[in-house]
Amino acid sequence: MESAVDNEQAAMCEKYNGSPLAFNPTLHVGAHLASLNQQPIYGVRIQPTIDESGWYFWGGEYSDDDDFFQSVHGSHVLERLPELGKYLALPPGYKFIVDDEGYEDVWYDPFAFVRAGQEP
Repeated sequence: MESAVDNEQAAMCEKYNGSPLAFNPTLHVGAHLASLNQQPIYGVRIQPTIDESGWYFWGGEYSDDDDFFQSVHGSHVLERLPELGKYLALPPGYKFIVDDEGYEDVWYDPFAFVRAGQEP
């Protein structure tokens, strides 16, 4: 089930000069579920695969621990944090930081691919 890019997602991509790439909520994301109630919330998208959306999410402090991220369906993250929906059509290489007080920072990081072991 491929989702269409909605108007809010398209506007976010246009604002930050990204070509929209639809988010399929049935695909897996990497999430640190225990931290999603912490602020701020971080997101980074790498190149999607056949069963992964390419998105990784966490709240608060990041950890390099091998088991930091759990693989869950994207719909589970959206149920907990529906406010993230407007960012999910951002293409691979984009990152964001948001909080519950209205802070928003979105940028393209060409090294997001390299850190994930993928080519830009």
